[in-house]
Amino acid sequence: MIRIPQMRPESGPPAPRGDFERLLGFVQGHARILVLTGAGLSTSSGIPAYRDGDGRWLRRDPILFQDFMASATVRRRYWARSYFGWQLMERASPNRAHRALVTLEQAGRLSLLVTQNVDGLHAAAGSQGLIELHGRLARVKCLQCHAERDRNEIQQKLASLNPDWRPEVLGYNPDGDAELDAGAYPGFRVADCDRCGGVLKPDVVFFGESVPAERAQAVGQAMARSNGVLVVGSSLVVMSGYRIVRQAAAAGLPVVAVNHGRTRADELLHFKVDGDCVEVLTRTAAALGGDLAA
Repeated sequence: MIRIPQMRPESGPPAPRGDFERLLGFVQGHARILVLTGAGLSTSSGIPAYRDGDGRWLRRDPILFQDFMASATVRRRYWARSYFGWQLMERASPNRAHRALVTLEQAGRLSLLVTQNVDGLHAAAGSQGLIELHGRLARVKCLQCHAERDRNEIQQKLASLNPDWRPEVLGYNPDGDAELDAGAYPGFRVADCDRCGGVLKPDVVFFGESVPAERAQAVGQAMARSNGVLVVGSSLVVMSGYRIVRQAAAAGLPVVAVNHGRTRADELLHFKVDGDCVEVLTRTAAALGGDLAA
């Protein structure tokens, strides 16, 4: 079984400390910044984070790709939880941090925005140069015929299949996942592809699954034309994000982070602003002439 990495507080030296003025100088001094965002950017939009400030998980281990593919029981568990979790995700709207990054893009400061989030909020805010590294929950694909469906369409189908299924929701987790009592799953009916009857999967990269090669290639191409990297709201515990920072450091690019608590890549950072990414990015965009009061 694949183990999800657990960062410990004592792992590696802490990053040099930075403040808002130093961050503003970094943004002003680097005209082609590759920005990498994580779950911490969306917590103000009502979407829970994965980890605490020390990188420890705030929830149970997620469903792994290999288990989803191999087990109908695991797929039932996923879709039962997603049936409630999606309702939280759909209600979420972009916050000031998402809009601040749009402002920075419009000011010509970004070479690319790469997000590990699957909530679609960067696109909803208006970001154009965007790579959703792990996909987007709003899309669903059939693993057999590759037909694509809107997640709301699947939600309606699940509702029609389970009209009397009303388990207690114990809580909400990141990425459209709800916590249910273990006894709730057996009664849930899963929707299949209406074209071929195949297995449906959200168009996101599960743990244990690889990021599509074309996305990784696009990030590499953007990094080649960048002169700095800014990490926002990510502890970088997941390898796909950590790999981007390692590639940047190996290429000699300065890497700066805005994040509460430690990151897996602290020893690679030029400095880190330990603060709320919504407030820090809002101040940065305002200092560059952006109006984000709304």
